[in-house]
Amino acid sequence: METTGCGTAIVTPFRADGSIDEPALWSLANWQVESGIDFLVACGSTGEAATLDEEEWLRAVRIVVEAAAGRVPVWAGCTHNSTRALVRQATLLRNIHGVDAVLSANPYYNKPTQEGQFQHFMALAKAVYPLPVCVYNVPGRTAANLEPATVLRLATEARNIQAIKEASGKVTQIAELVHTLPRGFKIFSGDDNLALAAIGVGAHGLISVASNEAPAEVGRMIRAALLNDWTQAREIERKYARLFEANFWESNPGPVKTVLNLMGKCADHVRLPLVPPAAGTHARLERLAGELGLLKYAPSPEGGVGLF
Repeated sequence: METTGCGTAIVTPFRADGSIDEPALWSLANWQVESGIDFLVACGSTGEAATLDEEEWLRAVRIVVEAAAGRVPVWAGCTHNSTRALVRQATLLRNIHGVDAVLSANPYYNKPTQEGQFQHFMALAKAVYPLPVCVYNVPGRTAANLEPATVLRLATEARNIQAIKEASGKVTQIAELVHTLPRGFKIFSGDDNLALAAIGVGAHGLISVASNEAPAEVGRMIRAALLNDWTQAREIERKYARLFEANFWESNPGPVKTVLNLMGKCADHVRLPLVPPAAGTHARLERLAGELGLLKYAPSPEGGVGLF
């Protein structure tokens, strides 16, 4: 896998009736590419994949692939806590020309052992081979940590497991991955606020929530860090650190969809069991987005483009 830099875990816009807003998703993906993002991740947790039915999931992946049009790699999220279901669904991705990799989180709710996680991901890798796989360690959502020793086993025994999105929140764990994994294995931070720290110990980039709202800026921050331009990277981080935090004032992707709505990019609808941010949170997000200059392209009440 050659991909490095900043990838956006893109949201899935919905209409008021709950259906996917396909034109909005296409436009978002196209805007991301035009803004210089390095790759796109469709139907991850930020894309509310857990609430999409199978037909919607495949359609959303296809839309992102079509919008990207080969300009950047597209990764497809595919996660399930039943290995049999995961394998069946993952094989469907092989029918979508333009999917460059599969991103899959460790199984949620079951709380499998390290051996269980190993066998789960090995089954996935076999099902989609030779398509590259990026495993996704997010114990805050899954209640199971994927330990570095298990990642090393996977990298050693499955040729197409070539990357990890690491969202344990532990820089020491990222450092251990850097020190033990083969040099060609890619490590991506799954936390915006730890991205520079992760790159500092040897990670290869970030899979970002905040780049939904500020793709050019977050992408520039990551590329600067990878080029050892820490002055520029820290300046950008200093400006957007509050946004990194704000996107998790309530459950993701509620806040990021609120900001995107304020920017005029898509509606802020989420699917149950998520609900829109509370009024107080919405007001704080609008104030912060205005301070960061994110609202300048939002439609004005009279129509057209207005400055806030």
